[in-house]
Amino acid sequence: MYRIYALTGNTRVAELASQCRRFQPELAVVGSRPDAEKLAGLVSPGTRVLWGQQALADVASSPDADIVMAAIVGAAGLLPTLAAARAGKKLLLANKEALVMAGAIFMKAVAAGGATLLPVDSEHNAIFQCLPVNYGKGAERGVTRVLLSASGGPLRTLDLEALPAVTPDQACAHPNWSMGRKISVDSATMMNKGLELIEACWLFNLGPDDVEVVIHPQSIIHSLVEYVDGSVLAQLGNPDMRTPIAHALAWPERIASGVAPLDLIKTARLDFEKPDLNRFPCLRLAQAAARQGRDTPTALNAANEVAVDAFLKGRISFVQIAELVAAVLEQWQAAEPEDLSAVQASDQLARRLAHQHLETERIRCS
Repeated sequence: MYRIYALTGNTRVAELASQCRRFQPELAVVGSRPDAEKLAGLVSPGTRVLWGQQALADVASSPDADIVMAAIVGAAGLLPTLAAARAGKKLLLANKEALVMAGAIFMKAVAAGGATLLPVDSEHNAIFQCLPVNYGKGAERGVTRVLLSASGGPLRTLDLEALPAVTPDQACAHPNWSMGRKISVDSATMMNKGLELIEACWLFNLGPDDVEVVIHPQSIIHSLVEYVDGSVLAQLGNPDMRTPIAHALAWPERIASGVAPLDLIKTARLDFEKPDLNRFPCLRLAQAAARQGRDTPTALNAANEVAVDAFLKGRISFVQIAELVAAVLEQWQAAEPEDLSAVQASDQLARRLAHQHLETERIRCS
């Protein structure tokens, strides 16, 4: 039996209010004071409403919470996720940016706080399930590589000549998963898979060349692990986030997720292909950032967040997302971030550079 202690929702006041009325948490957190005042009028007196980054960190590290689901999209999720790690929580990680931006700092916080880190992204959860139980205690020597699966998104077969005219609605029309618009665009560019590659390196102590991205349009095999003896273990299931959430929530036990059983006969076939880096230049940029390391992944993520926001607002075209990220990385002087403030400084610098490029001829805005 699980009891909800706190729910957070940034600006999505109506949805958060509905969930608060259903689950009756002690606390609810939004991003701003006006939204907090609005939410307070929609929930029962038993739910106290807070707002801001510090409130997010406070509920994530509260002694009243045993399990924290870290699912805030983008750089905004870094501080509360770090707070949960330092507080030694059972941490269900769905915010890949925490590791992309601050991998070394985050993993040190997990170790120092004694947190239990469980990946919730379907691909990383699949890898976790396919690894040996004692991975990290010598068993990693038997693992030769990880195969990170990707659907290829909604534009996988679209003519290359048509990509500049892709609309936000087209980019967000994922064939298999229902996701927010920012993540959906990242799936269409395959930047999402590049960020997941970086995350996998930190989660499983791998090098960038130990992780291979494989397009699997059906999204039935969520990832695979290859062993030195030639064995390849895969985790299969219907594309439904309730499966990895249930796995991480109950780990090391299993609970019912409500997901329909996988019908292999109905599925009939499983296809695989190598990603075309001409079609998906964002994946190439992420692979290069992973190899360069230091704070380059921080810059990659920040530039991409600015670029995707500009695309969704109609300021740049779909193909200019990669152009904007590349422009920032071309002038990036990588440095090793020593602490969280250094990570935040790199993040802000990359955002400033991205905004500057939006106003120059290097990225021609519509």
